[in-house]
Amino acid sequence: MSHEFIDLQTVSHVQGVVRLPGSKSISNRILLLSALSQGQVAIVDLLASDDTAVMLAALRSLGVVWSEEKTATGTIHHVTGVAGVLPNKSADLFMGNAGTAIRPLTAALAVIGGDYTLHGVPRMHERPIGDLVDALNAAGTNVEYTGNPGFPPLHIKQGKITTRRLSVRGDVSSQFLTALLMVAPLMAKEHAITIDVIGELISKPYIEITLNLIRRFGVKVEQNGWESFTVQPGQVYQSPGTIHVEGDASSASYFLAAGAIGGGPVRVEGVGKHSIQGDVRFAAALEQMGAQITMGDNWIEARGNGVLKAIDADFNHIPDAAMTIAIAALYADGPSTLRNIASWRVKETDRIAAMATELRKVGAIVEEGADYIKVTPPAAITAATIDTYDDHRMAMCFSLVSLDGAARKGNLMRINDPKCVGKTFPDYFNVFAEIAK
Repeated sequence: MSHEFIDLQTVSHVQGVVRLPGSKSISNRILLLSALSQGQVAIVDLLASDDTAVMLAALRSLGVVWSEEKTATGTIHHVTGVAGVLPNKSADLFMGNAGTAIRPLTAALAVIGGDYTLHGVPRMHERPIGDLVDALNAAGTNVEYTGNPGFPPLHIKQGKITTRRLSVRGDVSSQFLTALLMVAPLMAKEHAITIDVIGELISKPYIEITLNLIRRFGVKVEQNGWESFTVQPGQVYQSPGTIHVEGDASSASYFLAAGAIGGGPVRVEGVGKHSIQGDVRFAAALEQMGAQITMGDNWIEARGNGVLKAIDADFNHIPDAAMTIAIAALYADGPSTLRNIASWRVKETDRIAAMATELRKVGAIVEEGADYIKVTPPAAITAATIDTYDDHRMAMCFSLVSLDGAARKGNLMRINDPKCVGKTFPDYFNVFAEIAK
């Protein structure tokens, strides 16, 4: 554990324009789809972060050729697709703590077959993958657990797809269904493949991102509501030529909330009203709390006018961005409740427990349940030292507690291990400082 920290001065007003880094969810999906497709793909504005570095390194180990080109306006990654046939039949892959990388890659390698090992940091070995592996193995793949059953590390061998239907639980992580959808065309060689979802499907907007991108790469997916998905045989991913990565809507949440809490206006560029990311719905939650939101094709702007209103709502559709609402609740006129967020418990850390612990440090009264958190704001926020649990979103969320200096002049907020933001937004604290001058 790093003992480094950053001290944030309290500020009473924020405003400015922020150009967002690329979306993590979109970046890692596009990387894998590009690798599996036929032809050359040029990816514009790929996120540069720990999680994408992990995916790029894994693809290189598998024999996928890619290069990075720096241009005046940003970066372009050129990927040469392998049309579903990986050059390297064996590899040892380190996946860090990147759920968006290990889950789809596990599915792809299991279906393609070979001799592959996948492992990550200790926390990755506590994040469930059993529902995905069970679904794959029931279909004929050969994936073994080399540590705790149900969790990485994994050893993948050669299998043979023998089924036409797979089923997967929808209520643990939407990444399991995403992984199966992305490899369905590889499975549907001779006949159609149908994936059935058991139980309620959580985080549906993330499945919408997946389906949108699969279709951009030329594969049709038939949908029966959220109950089942079918891919007809003989479809191969085709390069879309050039593809742009949208700005990260989850990262946008911190700056939009800052505008709502600290006056604003704060404008984020890179996402807008036509975004394929569900997390842009975060703006609607801020609006419910009394913030003024305006949107363009490629930007969203937030401003605040005084105290925010308390909120009681279901946040199943935006689990990552909802963490920022728990912080905005500190500035509300009464207790706020965030419901249906059980998936927080299996993320980079147990986010319900972590959020409750750290919110109490700054004076909030917090009630936590299996799938909800209730935050009663303090009369005045107390300066504190915040632990981040090697979780990028904890660090970014709690930067916002430095806003509204009136209540506690001169007191610093200390954030431990700020470098954990490297997972999705290495430059976060510098960018935040720009609007908090």
